[in-house]
Amino acid sequence: MFDSRKIVVATMHHKEQVLLPLFEKEWNMLGICTTDLNTDLFGTFTGEIERQHNPIETARQKCLKAMDLTNVDLAIASEGSFGPHPTLFFVPADEEWLVLIDQKNGFEWIHRELSTETNYNSKIISEESELLDFAKQSLFPSHALILKGESSNMTFKGICDSKELIDKFKLILQKEGRVQVETDMRAMYNPTRMNVIQMAGQKLIQKLKSYCPSCTHPGFGVSRAVAGLPCEICGFPTASTLKYIESCSRCSFENEIPQPHGKSFESAMYCDLCNP
Repeated sequence: MFDSRKIVVATMHHKEQVLLPLFEKEWNMLGICTTDLNTDLFGTFTGEIERQHNPIETARQKCLKAMDLTNVDLAIASEGSFGPHPTLFFVPADEEWLVLIDQKNGFEWIHRELSTETNYNSKIISEESELLDFAKQSLFPSHALILKGESSNMTFKGICDSKELIDKFKLILQKEGRVQVETDMRAMYNPTRMNVIQMAGQKLIQKLKSYCPSCTHPGFGVSRAVAGLPCEICGFPTASTLKYIESCSRCSFENEIPQPHGKSFESAMYCDLCNP
């Protein structure tokens, strides 16, 4: 299905650097990029343009636009979201969604990668020492920063130079008294995020090499987790994963996978009854 085909990566933030080599190596594909695709129109991390759709639909729209611009019938796009981890509430997380659309055969595959490997952070500061501490924690200058005014439209993105960082900080501080500093989460300015996207691409390829036991369609893999691992003391279902469901996007065949770590019970500390 994939051998020697053209594939376009729907990005303007250089994600093709980590995604194309994977597909070119696995299926001898020819990678295509387009300079005409402005993915900022689908939403920006800094809020100038709000994302109108959920991450999956946003990535899907990127694919469709890239295929329209290049006349290529196979496209891949990613969309990332950043915030607290859904279960490790005080740990920041990077949630990356990959969408691969094959217009020639009429199929779509989706992969979600949730990682705590991220430097995602934001802070309101008023002292240069706070800025330098934030920069060090955020892996600056290999990872870029963003400086914003709270009440004005002053926004400086992609800052990778120490002198520019200090100069822009002082400029905003002089006008507003406080500055918002953020990690720049655009892939080309964030190697840690780029690594997560690469990992997502590797896992998507492994999924595509797994075939449905019922209809042999590629992409058979885990589609959802089912909570309910019982508490070790009272037996009440907890929010921890009980099992995973593998499914086929073509024929809807499903298969259950037991709890991946071999656990039959969850610690009472995660039970809403024993530890409310």
